Amino acid sequence: MPQHYENFPVASFLLPRRLRHPVSVIYTFAREADDFADEGELDNATRLALLDGFRTELDRIAAGLPPRQPLFDELAAIIARHGLPLQPFYDLLDAFSQDVTKKRYADFGEVMDYCRRSANPVGLLLLHLYGAATERNISYSNAICSSLQLINFLQDVAIDYHDKDRIYLPQDELAKYRVTEAQIARGDSSGMWKPLMQAQIERARQLLQAGAPLGRILQGRIGLEMRMIIMGGETILRKLHKSGGDVFAGRPVLKPGDWAYMLYRALRQN
Repeated sequence: MPQHYENFPVASFLLPRRLRHPVSVIYTFAREADDFADEGELDNATRLALLDGFRTELDRIAAGLPPRQPLFDELAAIIARHGLPLQPFYDLLDAFSQDVTKKRYADFGEVMDYCRRSANPVGLLLLHLYGAATERNISYSNAICSSLQLINFLQDVAIDYHDKDRIYLPQDELAKYRVTEAQIARGDSSGMWKPLMQAQIERARQLLQAGAPLGRILQGRIGLEMRMIIMGGETILRKLHKSGGDVFAGRPVLKPGDWAYMLYRALRQN
């Protein structure tokens, strides 16, 4: 089953009703663009051409011209109604295009540059929808979104390698811990795999904690939604830590009991 853009809260029931449609339309944009990069048996040229088609539609919105695709009719209306910036949409397309052509990351700086375009735009757009896109809130949001993207990479090491020939773990850190691609291919969590993954888990946790104040700054149902998102990331990190980072034996996911406990905690923090 394809993992569609998991870091986006899809018109959550926790969101105010007025925001559910805008969030759903933006999610559809991200999901369809992500599918161009990932799904089916398309060659790279076709994938990039489809993403360029989305860029052309954004260019038409920027120029005040009517879009040619129905999705962008809705998107243009939402952008105008809520005063959304266009750059986050372009950044998402740049990240998905990079997924088509770039399969390895030399160091953590390269990974974070990808997160800046693949994850952070989501938080920025949500803050604009909430009317809360202050400089401080954007900084917190960027930390949360980048952390969630890193957590997703850790969850999906095996899926990314076997299904997409991608490794988002930094190459210099793989070398430092003497973990090879052959070991990932075998699904082998022996040797230095656990120390490698614990280092990744701790870095993602620190980043998530750096953004956590946003969950208390945002008010009402939006703040509750944000606290739930943060707790979801924390829960996956705990599961990764408990397993010693052995994502080959099973991908850590949120279960119904996790959601119930997260909601309980999020409500108590209000």
